[in-house]
Amino acid sequence: MIYLFATIALNATLFALFKLFPRFGIDGLQAIVVNYFVCVLTGSIFLGNFPITLESPHQSWFWWAVLMGVMFISIFNLIAWRTKEDGMTTTTIANKLSLVIPALFSVFLYGDQLTVLKVTGIVLAFPAVYLSTRTNTHTNKSKSLFYPALLFVGSGLLDTLVKFTEHHYLSTDAAQASFTVHIFAVAFIIGAAVVTLLVATGKRTLHWKNLLAGIILGVPNYFSIYYLIQFLHEHVLQSSAAIPVNNIGIVLASTLVAIIFFKEKLTLQRGIGLAFSLVAILFLALSDG
Repeated sequence: MIYLFATIALNATLFALFKLFPRFGIDGLQAIVVNYFVCVLTGSIFLGNFPITLESPHQSWFWWAVLMGVMFISIFNLIAWRTKEDGMTTTTIANKLSLVIPALFSVFLYGDQLTVLKVTGIVLAFPAVYLSTRTNTHTNKSKSLFYPALLFVGSGLLDTLVKFTEHHYLSTDAAQASFTVHIFAVAFIIGAAVVTLLVATGKRTLHWKNLLAGIILGVPNYFSIYYLIQFLHEHVLQSSAAIPVNNIGIVLASTLVAIIFFKEKLTLQRGIGLAFSLVAILFLALSDG
């Protein structure tokens, strides 16, 4: 279970770093691109070699890594942006309640048991997401709900793919570490191309503080994914329960960080949403018992 606690702590750290970006004027895109390069270096050092070779496309999991790399940089930038706009608690809940998607896929793909508790948890998750993401600071309600909904779906599909590849292709520690490096390499290549284009057209300017922010972000980001794969590979819980347990821990840890360190307020509406999310995820986790 040490991998579970490590994943929770690292994800809470990532959300806290995102929250600090606007305070220091960090360009989120530049920092995230640098972060992915640092992830590749971190994973290679941890693995003991640089795993990306001409043989990489022949790996059974390679194209899944490419797809997930595209999704990673898209979702990561969305998280960074919406954390700034909506607050850390709201973004975390929208991101992590996406557990309903991999939970449902786990029932159909891996034969996880669909119990009354599990169904109840999935049903309760939807009002939880709505209440926690709907804020009074936006005049256009449909716009304020669009991005949390996009984050909800994208994160859910990404979690589903993490479990799918772990289940079918990643049977060894070396494969898990190499797969993670490939994901971040794809994300870096895409991000670097975008940043290069923006700089070349004069729309962005490179700055050392963005480089520093990316370096700080990179190490915890790599291990947050690697340890999640390790946790899922332990099979301590069915995946339809393991992902909810991981997500509720991240929600709780991130909320505590937001309240204690960032003085972020919990309105009555958000409090109700958070309560619904706690009940929903606990029901899902307990349904594995």
